[in-house]
Amino acid sequence: MTRIDLHVHSSLSDGSDSYRKVLETARENDVEILSFVDHDITSTYRPASFVAREFGIRLIPGIEISAYDFKRERKVHVLGYNYDPDAGNIHKLTKPLLARRHAHSIWQIGQIRKYGIDANAERIISRLIHGQTIYKQHIMEDITDAPYMSEEYQNLYRKLFKGTGPAAGDIEYIDVKEAIRAIKADHGLVVIAHPGQLDSYDMIEECVDLGIDGIEQFHPDHGPEDIKRAGLMAKRHGLFTTGGSDYHGHFGAQVNVGIDKGLLTNNPFDEVPDKNC
Repeated sequence: MTRIDLHVHSSLSDGSDSYRKVLETARENDVEILSFVDHDITSTYRPASFVAREFGIRLIPGIEISAYDFKRERKVHVLGYNYDPDAGNIHKLTKPLLARRHAHSIWQIGQIRKYGIDANAERIISRLIHGQTIYKQHIMEDITDAPYMSEEYQNLYRKLFKGTGPAAGDIEYIDVKEAIRAIKADHGLVVIAHPGQLDSYDMIEECVDLGIDGIEQFHPDHGPEDIKRAGLMAKRHGLFTTGGSDYHGHFGAQVNVGIDKGLLTNNPFDEVPDKNC
C-alpha cells in the first residue's frame, strides 16, 4: 500500500518537529508523496526538498493560508500546492499577516506576564530561527511542560486564550476569496482544508467558480459524515480530493503521518510536474 500526506507542519511554523524529523517519520510510514503546508509561508519546501530526495519521498510545494469567510464570520484554511517558485502573489498577502500574528503574539506574552505567569518573549525567540513568527504553541511550550492532550494543558490554554482570558482575541485574517485568487495567480492548485472542522461547505459552494481545485476529504477531525459530504461535493463540482494528518508533532494531537493514497479521487499529484526542481 502506497501512502500520501498532503497536510503536515514543521517547526518552521507551528509544528514541534523539524522537517527532517517529519520526513524521517514519513519514510518509516512508507509515505511516498508529502507536502509541508506550514502556515502562511512557502520557505519550508526548498530546504526540505533535499532531505526528501535523500529519503525517496516526492515533496510537493505547499502552504496553508489563514483566511476568513467574512460573509459567515468564520475562519477558513486554504491549502495551496505546486505554485510558482517565487509565489509573489501569495507572499504579498501573507507577509503582512505574519507581521500581524507576530505582533499579536508579543502582546499576548505581555498580557500573560501581567496575569502572573512567567512567559518570556526573548526566551521563546531564542528557540526559533531568525525572523520566525511566534505562535500560541510556542508560548504554551514556554510556560508548561504538560502534554498537549492533557487536561492541564487544555485547561491552561482555554484560560489564557479563550473567552475572557488575558490573551484572548485574534488577528485580522486574509479574505478567503483573495487567498484563492493569489494561489491561482501563482498558478497553484487550491484546496479547501478540513471543511468539516471549520464548516466551510457553504463557502465552497459559493466560491468554487473562483478556481477551487480540490477539497480535503480525509482529515483527523473528519468523521464518516464529513468524509461522505466532502466526497459528494467534490464529485458534484468536478474537484479532486486530498487528505493528510495535519501533523504538528507534540504541539498537536497524536496522529500518524500518511494515509492510503487509494482513498483519494482524481489525485493529480502523480502527474503534476514539480516546478521547483
